[in-house]
Amino acid sequence: MASPAPHPAAVPAPPDADPVAIRACLPAAVAAVFDAEWEYVLEAAKRSKDLAGVRDLLQNWRHHAYQELREPGAYFRVLAAAARAQATRRAPQGSVDAAEMRARIDARLAAAGLVEPGLDEPGHR
Repeated sequence: MASPAPHPAAVPAPPDADPVAIRACLPAAVAAVFDAEWEYVLEAAKRSKDLAGVRDLLQNWRHHAYQELREPGAYFRVLAAAARAQATRRAPQGSVDAAEMRARIDARLAAAGLVEPGLDEPGHR
């Protein structure tokens, strides 16, 4: 007998793009990385008087925090996979090349009705 589908309440909601909300989703070791990046970006924003970097950091870390909620340990697994790929000069198992990724993106956009098939090719933009 198949197990029932998870209850929608079992899937956590993504955190707001707010440093306190993001940090609350992170384990201590990952929160330390966030804190270091947060301090660096705040100092840069003070110097430049531009908050674009702060907004970018919060949006990026919002994704990391949500992934950590859904799959604890994901942040460091991604870093480990990237380090292995750099050290071995081989893509991780299961990776797809850029052409295949573009084809998958185009297919999803077409299925969602966001683009017409074939119009997202060079020369049609």
